[in-house]
Amino acid sequence: MESKRDTGNGMYTITTGKIDIEQVTAKTIRPEHGATLAFIGTTREWTHGKRTVLLEYEAYEPMALKAMEQIGNEIAQKWEGARCAITHRIGRVNVEEASVVISVSAPHRETCYEASRYAIERLKQIVPIWKKEVWEDGSEWKGAQTGPWNPLE
Repeated sequence: MESKRDTGNGMYTITTGKIDIEQVTAKTIRPEHGATLAFIGTTREWTHGKRTVLLEYEAYEPMALKAMEQIGNEIAQKWEGARCAITHRIGRVNVEEASVVISVSAPHRETCYEASRYAIERLKQIVPIWKKEVWEDGSEWKGAQTGPWNPLE
């Protein structure tokens, strides 16, 4: 049985069901915006030489929703006029399925590209969502996956 939780405004959602990419994108499209990007994070089959069977996500949902909304607020402050919507899936996510969809729209494409990258990097930094990588021969829980790129710089 699918369940959804959101921030009340519908812009930031956690779901156990498949993510409707068009629905997430529709939340950010505006007539005054000339650019909309959808980042779709999917489960890949191979990671560091290991065949992935599926990913499993868990979240501290109330805090995760607040953090996702914080990201949207940061984007709106950093890039005037930009809008952001985020939907993240929890539970089991099979290979090729989407675990996260981030839609960003802005008046111009440069802003849209910058804000979209900011959103996914910041999500990995501050949103309390953990994933379990399940391989053919075992599994491992992963925490925050911050990389060398700092979205706050």
